Amino acid sequence: MIPGGAGSPRSLAGATILQLAPALHDDPAGNAAVDTALTLLQSGARAIVAGDEGVLVGKLCAFGGEWLPMTHHSINPLRIFQNARRLARLIADERIDIVHAQSAAGAWSARTAINRMPVFLVTSFPDRVPARSWAADWFRGSLARGDRVIAPSGYVSRAVIERYKLPAERITVIPRAIDTTAFGPDAVTADRANSLRRTWGVLPETRVVLVPGRLAPWNGQLDMIDAARLLTAGSDGNIVFVFAGDDRSEPRYVRALRRQTRMHGIDTLCRFIGQCPDMPAALTAADVVAVPATEPPLSGRVVAEAQASGRPVVTTTVGALPEYVLAPPRMRDELRTGWLVAPGDVADIARAISKAFMLDATSYEALGARARQFAEFAFSAESVAEAIRGVYTSLLVRDR
Repeated sequence: MIPGGAGSPRSLAGATILQLAPALHDDPAGNAAVDTALTLLQSGARAIVAGDEGVLVGKLCAFGGEWLPMTHHSINPLRIFQNARRLARLIADERIDIVHAQSAAGAWSARTAINRMPVFLVTSFPDRVPARSWAADWFRGSLARGDRVIAPSGYVSRAVIERYKLPAERITVIPRAIDTTAFGPDAVTADRANSLRRTWGVLPETRVVLVPGRLAPWNGQLDMIDAARLLTAGSDGNIVFVFAGDDRSEPRYVRALRRQTRMHGIDTLCRFIGQCPDMPAALTAADVVAVPATEPPLSGRVVAEAQASGRPVVTTTVGALPEYVLAPPRMRDELRTGWLVAPGDVADIARAISKAFMLDATSYEALGARARQFAEFAFSAESVAEAIRGVYTSLLVRDR
């Protein structure tokens, strides 16, 4: 029997979808599973999520989704085959039409379980493909064996195609969702943002460049400090650079950053605030958000969140980051939502931030509105869940 055989539904209405999520924690993976389940239920499908327990179990069940406790992210071969047997029984008993595995171990169990069963397998790759090794490639190869494969970015998609010799038509790029409700112009009051600026010691008319992210060499904060020197040379000093991120894990690097600010004579213009508990307010309090990464980050989440907050972004052309910003050559100049610069090019970073500061009020507001619209279109929970729903639908309606 092959997937899509006689009796299988041709649309989501009446179909049963089983998601294998790591856990229903309040994190990107857990929220994605719950948001997708809600979209499925609204389409008339039955939505089951199997994974470890988490705070989102109640939310899932409240709107009609079903949760099954299952630990399927273990690489223990015994656990994988135990889960495969359990999944085989579940698929047969519950008449599952599609299994969506979000981990390599889950994909191994699912592929073993659905052997010779009329069930489709969808798999999702993580945000980063690990370094080449025989063991890692063999184990994660299970994620390349889905009938449809979801990659979180074009950057990961290209790596997957090259490494696993996967046909491009089997891969769909769907980015990770962000909370566009929490990060948005209507979510943060002016008082909340201004209160945070006062905490930073920033005067009302001072322009703020926010540099979010862990203080670490690969995040390019040294380049940002060199760019800050160029930006403030000969200016009235009406700019403050706020570095918001974990400053404890790389103490030697943090000391180097502080030395660099003193050497350039801009230490009074730089704020190292550590982790910020209110990033929506921090982004709203900023005038420009800079992400000067020199190596591919795990995700471009903060770039998407900045745009959801209506702020122009300056970031580098590493990893998936260019996919998170509308800028030439991908988009016409008048439709940009930020600037892309070469990693390590401090002059380019300074130039891009200067261009953002030179926008008049009308142009600045228009760019912010475009950024917000782009974030809602590409990264909102609703958009991402709808894209995943589209992958499921494409399997159910394809020719048999």
